Amino acid sequence: MAIGLVFLFFGGEALVRGATTLATRLGMAPLLVGLVIVGFGTSTPELLVSIRAALDGAQDIAAGNVVGSNIANIMLIGGLAAFLCPFPARGQFPHRDIVAMIAAAAVLMGLALFGEVSRWVGAALVVALAAYLIFTYRVSKRESHDETTAPQRGGLRAAFSVLLALVFVVVGIAGLVQGANLLVFGATETARDWGVSEAVIGLTIVAVGTSLPELATAIIAAIRRQSAIAIGNIIGSNIFNVFAILGLTAIVQPLTITPGMAQLDAPIMLGVTLAASLLLIVCTRIGKGIGLAALVCYAAYLTFLFA
Repeated sequence: MAIGLVFLFFGGEALVRGATTLATRLGMAPLLVGLVIVGFGTSTPELLVSIRAALDGAQDIAAGNVVGSNIANIMLIGGLAAFLCPFPARGQFPHRDIVAMIAAAAVLMGLALFGEVSRWVGAALVVALAAYLIFTYRVSKRESHDETTAPQRGGLRAAFSVLLALVFVVVGIAGLVQGANLLVFGATETARDWGVSEAVIGLTIVAVGTSLPELATAIIAAIRRQSAIAIGNIIGSNIFNVFAILGLTAIVQPLTITPGMAQLDAPIMLGVTLAASLLLIVCTRIGKGIGLAALVCYAAYLTFLFA
């Protein structure tokens, strides 16, 4: 677990440095880099863990990992990022990406109520993600010539070449994946020794463990005043968790979702997603108070699960 934390720290540092340089060198908005490269890249541990858990027959861990990760991304990671470094909100994040995050949460809620995710549904989720990525890329390409994106890019500094930036991104993601795997393995084995259920393990230890790359990346991005990358990381990760991780896992092994998860955890996930989206659209600034409130609510949720 300690070695995993070291990998997570240095992996997050490398990923943010590489992504920041890519945004400048390629003329990309930082939000798009956070959404696609950072957000999807740091979700790789969730994908690996969910597929492995499904193949091992631990479907509660596989499904709980997705639901729990989306909750942790918003309440834990978003709350900590806001508490460490408050950031402007209204008008800073495209509504299309916020709507996509809401749609992902709504889809997951519907699947939880239905109780299962078949291979055909998994394939449909992956196709929906591909369509979203193509749409986002085309819109971003058009907006790259718009003067409204210039201030976002102007605050970034190109530290090195595109090739070296790509190396940093790849090395960073690899470090995050390895760190998350080490940490999750140690934490999961410990929890099982203590007699904790697989559903709770998936919703808490595995979900938080596989979200640690997002946490490490968001903290570093917040400290470096790159709030667009930090929030884009959360939005992209939550979209990827549903459409890619749940979809690909279901293609490999169809999943069932327990009634308890559908009645409690999925509604909480949808609720916090709607609340966070509303704050990003309405609030001019997300400050320390909102960040602290999110952290307190997440601590209360964990306490309830383990009670």
